[in-house]
Amino acid sequence: MADIIMAGFGGQGILTAGKILIHVAAGEGKNVSWTSSYGAEMRGGTASCSVVISDEEIGSPYPAKLDVLLAMNEPSFDKFIGDVRDGGYVIVNTSLMSKREYPKNVQVYGVDATDKANNIGNNRAANLVMLGAMMKVTGMVSVDKFGEGLQDYFDLKGHNTSTNIECYSAGAEDVKAL
Repeated sequence: MADIIMAGFGGQGILTAGKILIHVAAGEGKNVSWTSSYGAEMRGGTASCSVVISDEEIGSPYPAKLDVLLAMNEPSFDKFIGDVRDGGYVIVNTSLMSKREYPKNVQVYGVDATDKANNIGNNRAANLVMLGAMMKVTGMVSVDKFGEGLQDYFDLKGHNTSTNIECYSAGAEDVKAL
């Protein structure tokens, strides 16, 4: 089982990242749960989603402790870092984080997601860079298998572009332990 929170500013694709994750996990035969929370103010308000992936029946979509935190910005990291269980994974978008010391009881990885997506030419795909990093470090789904599921998701939505998989692959290739 994996209890996951993905969080960032509205407009960073947090909710979409969660939907892609459950699409791929469900395709792998897993039980999935997805709930969202977002500030209704405007684009740029806070957004997060909780994803639970399990081989077993899911008792609650609201995890008490997290196995994975994917933080697209510093306020999201600060808000949820205390909820990550010892040994859990934390993936941060270092493009939007200040230099800091990270807790020693969790495994922290970073990737310049916003910068990479912008450099590739898809400024809306930092979330895909982060998903690539997450698959690489957690091994939750193989990087290649997840990439196939990602393309399938965007094919179904009619929004697939070559830069989607390029951004995803950049995250998997460039993630580093912090």
